[in-house]
Amino acid sequence: MKTAICLMFLIGCGILLTGHIDSNADSHQKAEMEKVTLLLDWSPNVDHAPLYVAEENNIFAKHGLEVELLWGGDPDAPLKLVAAGKYPFAVSYQQSVTIARASEEVLPVKSIGLLVEHPLNTISFLKKSGIKTPADFKGKKIGYTVAPLDVLLFNAIAANAGLSEDDYELINVGTNILAPLLSGQIDAVIGPFRNYEINMLKLEGAEASYLALEKHGIPDYYELVIITNDAYLEKHPKTAKKLMTAIQEAIQFTKKKPDDALQLFFKANPDARKDLEELAFRDTLDVFATTQVQSEEKWDAFAKFAYEKGLVSKTVKATDCFINILEK
Repeated sequence: MKTAICLMFLIGCGILLTGHIDSNADSHQKAEMEKVTLLLDWSPNVDHAPLYVAEENNIFAKHGLEVELLWGGDPDAPLKLVAAGKYPFAVSYQQSVTIARASEEVLPVKSIGLLVEHPLNTISFLKKSGIKTPADFKGKKIGYTVAPLDVLLFNAIAANAGLSEDDYELINVGTNILAPLLSGQIDAVIGPFRNYEINMLKLEGAEASYLALEKHGIPDYYELVIITNDAYLEKHPKTAKKLMTAIQEAIQFTKKKPDDALQLFFKANPDARKDLEELAFRDTLDVFATTQVQSEEKWDAFAKFAYEKGLVSKTVKATDCFINILEK
């Protein structure tokens, strides 16, 4: 009996000791975590699902990072804050990076990787409008949200269809994209994302369709990229590489286990509108990045297009806009 009691005492001490060691190990591991902030381009949505997978599934932690996902309420702010060195990373857009590098006062931001590898932006319309091709925009009222980018993109598509700028009327609808379309104030609108606004219209009971920009004369471009600034990248290349390694791993998880990924997104964002997010997620899966190797040709094509169409006043080298950090 005494032997049994002694054994139980020793086992108990061992358990306590092991627990103490594990606790210290956990504390030590947490102390070694590198804390960084990643600014979102918009309020949390399923375009960001892999980022929440990396957070909720401990993929960031696996790579030694404690990442704060932060939305500041203004789509233009993240790029400017990263350029100014206020934050290390942000979700942004290929077009925005190109414009930043080609501006008179260069904003020193650079894409270090991909989140969504093809455009989500569309020209959307109700099916009852009769619009089927860009030529059908003749005599129509077209809404837009972002000047001058949306105006330039629409004019380029219309010109490719043989229309002049006198053949249609452009109307700034601000951020109120769908209401003027549903009310008949406009016939079509450039700016809606094919994974969100099209599904919002569907949930409203409206039959809608869209034209994909990249299929009608606009160069294919990366919709969502991860950016940092030149100075931070020079000082912290390993941190940038760890971040993109984790994000790519999370994207692969998202594509392989979409149901699990969506639940992790909802866990992180319990107030999200589930019916819309589920539809949007389904329509985003195929455009999450399949690789982190960015194409110089793709960056160069959009930069040349932007210069030729007057979106930027000077040329910019593609290699100034991005770096394939995982190849370094």
